[in-house]
Amino acid sequence: MIHTSALRASGSLFGLAYGDALGKPTEFLTVTEIERRYGPTGPRELSGEPALVTDDTQMALAVGWALREAPSFTPEAVEPLLRQRFLAWAVSPDNNRAPGMTCLRACAELSRGVRWQEATVVGSKGCGANMRVTPVGLLDTDLDTLAGLAQLQAGLTHGHPTGLAASELTAYAVFALRAGVPLPELPAVLIERALSQRLVYRERWLGDLWQCAGSGSPEEFIAQGWDECLTVLGRLTNTLAQPDDGTDPCQATGEGWVAEEALATAVLCAVRHADDPVSALARGATTAGDSDSIAALAGAFVGAAVGMTAWPRDWANRIEYADQLATLGATWD
Repeated sequence: MIHTSALRASGSLFGLAYGDALGKPTEFLTVTEIERRYGPTGPRELSGEPALVTDDTQMALAVGWALREAPSFTPEAVEPLLRQRFLAWAVSPDNNRAPGMTCLRACAELSRGVRWQEATVVGSKGCGANMRVTPVGLLDTDLDTLAGLAQLQAGLTHGHPTGLAASELTAYAVFALRAGVPLPELPAVLIERALSQRLVYRERWLGDLWQCAGSGSPEEFIAQGWDECLTVLGRLTNTLAQPDDGTDPCQATGEGWVAEEALATAVLCAVRHADDPVSALARGATTAGDSDSIAALAGAFVGAAVGMTAWPRDWANRIEYADQLATLGATWD
């Protein structure tokens, strides 16, 4: 049963954008520099009219619109729409927010019309795979379709099995939180999901990607991704068993440039600050790592758990792309 009364879809999408905006100016700073600029608790106020986001939110919107326009949730229906939206983003004049090289390389290949399994960067598990997957987790669909959609949207650009697995887990986290799983229980829920999916290769959605990657078998290919996710989720669980020492969360679960670390470090921020949503964003933005992506995912998680009441009311009118976020949020609330 999905709880819609708290506007959890909107809370998740806006939370992603808010975290992205707070982390945008801190992404390439050290923690010392961030604290010097914003104080010991990090950035807690949107700045700019509107407050600008990065490619993280732009690409999440691209995924969201592709899903909204899809006549059905099948690979045949969704892949052309994702391709179209990603290519429009790649050539947009607004694509000037330090976009990821993997996404740009893959989009250049997709624009030539080649199969996505050949266009993708099979060696990349960058967090571009899962920073944009939140809309998949907001759909009212079965878990097999959710998993297939999450992996497909990742695979168009990031063909590494860990990018696929981390994207599925990120979407599943949003789905579970929106359905009422308490934030403190999320790490155990994600580990259970990863263990159950470890040898599941979704051929209908992925086709021959495993062969394009040069793997020995579909199961060998996908198991690598789930195992890398399980390793970092183990570090997450061990960290949460200890008191919060207030340091950079990246020291525990990684700097977030790669997909499984972005997921784990964002969950760490969200769980540590489950009762103070803005602090979850600020904690994600106060890191030596990929601050905008970590804070964005932390915002998506807390927003899915709490809804729009998680966020200061006046922020909704001050964030870039507010109209698109509101339209997509209303679609799934």
